[in-house]
Amino acid sequence: MSALSALPLGKILRNINAPPPPHLMKHLFLLLLLLTGGASGFATQLTFRVDMSQQTVAAGGVHVAGNFQAAAGYAGDWNPATTELLDPDNDRIFELTVNVPAGTYLYKFVNGTTWPSAELVPADCGLADGGGNVNRQIILGATDRRLPAVSFGGCLPQVVFSVNMRGRTVPRSGVHVVGNFQALAGYGANWDPTSILLTDNNGDGIYDARVTLPANGRFQYKYVNGNVLTAAETVPAACGFNDGTGNVTRILDATAALTTVPTVCFATCDACGPSPTAYATHWWNDAVFYEVFVRSFYDTNADGQGDFAGLTAKLDYLNDGNPATTTDLGVTALWLMPMMESPSYHGYDVTNYKATEPDYGSMADFETFRAAAHARGIKVIIDLVLNHTSSQHPWFQQSASGASSSFRDWYRWSPTSPGAGWYLRNGSYYYGYFWSEMPDLNWRNPQMKAAMWDATRFWLKKGIDGYRLDAVKFLVETGQAIENTPETLGVLEEFHDSVRAVNPNAFTVGEAWTNTAAVASYVVNDRLDACFEFDLATAITSSVVSGNATALRTQLALVDNTYPKLQYGTFLTNHDQNRVMSVLGGNMPRMKQAAALYLTMPGVPFLYYGEEIGMLGTGVDEEKRKPMQWNDSFYAGFSTVRPWRTVNSNFAQYNVATMQADPTSLLAHYKKLISLRLAQPVLRRGYLLPVTAPTTSLLSYARVYEQEGVVVVANLGSSAASSAAVSLAVSSLPAGSYQVTDLYSGQPAGQVTLNAQGGFSNWTPTLGTLDANQTWVLHLKPAQPTAAAAAQALALNLYPNPATTQVRLELTKALPTAAQIKVYDLTGRLLHSAAMPGRTLTLNTSAWANGTYFVQVQAGKSTSVHRLVVAH
Repeated sequence: MSALSALPLGKILRNINAPPPPHLMKHLFLLLLLLTGGASGFATQLTFRVDMSQQTVAAGGVHVAGNFQAAAGYAGDWNPATTELLDPDNDRIFELTVNVPAGTYLYKFVNGTTWPSAELVPADCGLADGGGNVNRQIILGATDRRLPAVSFGGCLPQVVFSVNMRGRTVPRSGVHVVGNFQALAGYGANWDPTSILLTDNNGDGIYDARVTLPANGRFQYKYVNGNVLTAAETVPAACGFNDGTGNVTRILDATAALTTVPTVCFATCDACGPSPTAYATHWWNDAVFYEVFVRSFYDTNADGQGDFAGLTAKLDYLNDGNPATTTDLGVTALWLMPMMESPSYHGYDVTNYKATEPDYGSMADFETFRAAAHARGIKVIIDLVLNHTSSQHPWFQQSASGASSSFRDWYRWSPTSPGAGWYLRNGSYYYGYFWSEMPDLNWRNPQMKAAMWDATRFWLKKGIDGYRLDAVKFLVETGQAIENTPETLGVLEEFHDSVRAVNPNAFTVGEAWTNTAAVASYVVNDRLDACFEFDLATAITSSVVSGNATALRTQLALVDNTYPKLQYGTFLTNHDQNRVMSVLGGNMPRMKQAAALYLTMPGVPFLYYGEEIGMLGTGVDEEKRKPMQWNDSFYAGFSTVRPWRTVNSNFAQYNVATMQADPTSLLAHYKKLISLRLAQPVLRRGYLLPVTAPTTSLLSYARVYEQEGVVVVANLGSSAASSAAVSLAVSSLPAGSYQVTDLYSGQPAGQVTLNAQGGFSNWTPTLGTLDANQTWVLHLKPAQPTAAAAAQALALNLYPNPATTQVRLELTKALPTAAQIKVYDLTGRLLHSAAMPGRTLTLNTSAWANGTYFVQVQAGKSTSVHRLVVAH
């Protein structure tokens, strides 16, 4: 986030103030429209309807609450008392119409004004939040939606549409479904290509949507790659219905509470479910990043401040480009904290998006650094601040000059103060979420947006490899909603297109500092490539401190089930947080273990400069961004003069020179872990599986990639573990004998035999005692590699995947003998076993819990394993 990490007073007041009475909301809503520059953010009408004929309506009336309320202009989300539904015609159907942007919303009805009187939404027609609560969900497109009236606490028939778009270019307008069911479902008109947007929430190329209908029936439909009918698929006659006019459509028979349409490839008759083990990886999944604050890295011109020349001079420490040497740290990518022109030490208030910070050097100095980094194989991404500028930026200076300025609407202005977060300038008030000297940009202004996209293209043309986006969740406010709005996600989709047009391989990673479930929406639908996983970072450090692996084990599972595979940033702490060595109380064994954990986990790892030598830092941000400690000289080798900030008190022992001479040092530990990760594809690209251990102080997990695996076993406790017997219930690894080696020590750890499910039970490595805060990184390599031909022969499509109530299994080609199907959960429990006499088989998944399962196919001596996700 920006340098001022304290929560603004405006947010505090919004959290504690009681919402206005319902009868004032209409007037406040109109005022909000004026303050936000019109109704552009409220283009879509959404009508909620609930049937209360089987209920006794409470004295407080019927309400609806959800995450749409702030976007609709109400005081806050999930307030059960502010959004009342009315029944003016006394038909017991209560309604409320709100104006909100297109997006995905969760909600539920309340018979009264408090949460105890909220409906219990059945799992069959709701979305579970993972905590035992189920909400209703609506995906709202660009057209008005009048929802069918649903009984309080009840369900209406639903249809899940699903289409495979892999190999096709999906336009920014997205993928839609059209048909003769749309008017019935409350979308206004049939065959409208703009109203029902399908989404790809896990990045597997499968787009789907769930549509609620007031009644079942037979319906026609087809998919649209865009939002105009001319982009609709041409459905082959072999699997279509000719309506008599020459138009061929698909047909569905909705006969149940939930009808799932089999996934098809766009414009074909082919059944095209996802390939769960063939997830996409990119260059950043093979990288190890290093976060650098240029001002604090190395000073070459004796002004007490780091510079580009200093960064260039220290590249050989980071990675000398020679894989045969062992003196360098080994990182393969750099993230530079703000390096554009700014009046502040931190650089998060930019005055010129196309200039370098003069304290760091000229543009030529930056280009020299970038070329030297690339020559060593080091990628470079830079910080990009989109939410706000400096108050000294010429854009803001012109905007503040008066209402007639052509730059006026580049920022948010009001003739009166709407409250905290608004600041007076020249007789009017402007909005600045973080600070008065960081005015927020108005992302609804197309001219400002075009200027910003031009600036992002400027640096890409300079040769950078991507961006880290600061405070990304605050870009566009909608009504009272100040973070995670649908319009913010829309801006990021435009950002994605602008970046990719210049560099198709550029990497974008965002700081959306919030819970995992909310962060995931930033990493789908061509928005950002990854976001930092703050909850996972906290779970790592807290579990290491407590000596209990439970919280970390739980968070790992949540992350794995939430994001597209591997597409999130892992770290311990960063420039806005107390340094990890301080968090861990200076405990070196715990520090080493925390490093071993996140550098062997899935995701894209980021080190904060000085983390590898145990730098300390707590309190104000400047204390967390102190000069790098190169040696034990007076200014820690950072400069020959007094640095811009006093060096850390522990620099005499904790510095690069001292640690380079010690093969047991923290720096040596980081070098070893990074080299292991870069040498082993399974540590970079392998998917995650849970491994059970005998005590809560032991954490174990597996990574699997192709025919190799790694099992990590970590003792978080304060005493040695005499027994480290671990169990892996199931995997996609072929059955057989595997040689095991501890990658960190290089010692052989015996053999393990994987059973038909690719797992093992109560296996103990032959390494003796696992000491306190010690971590084994056990590499499993088949004693005799299995030919891939058998798995190819048993290739299987599963659709839909994720599945809800059923899944269809289809072999890609016929087999000479019948195949046997077995389904296991992640604990290794056999859920289902059946013969597959032909090429297809349908399984009922309605009673299975949400989660990941393994489907094993066996025919003769050949076996293949496939992953299935169930998400009701």
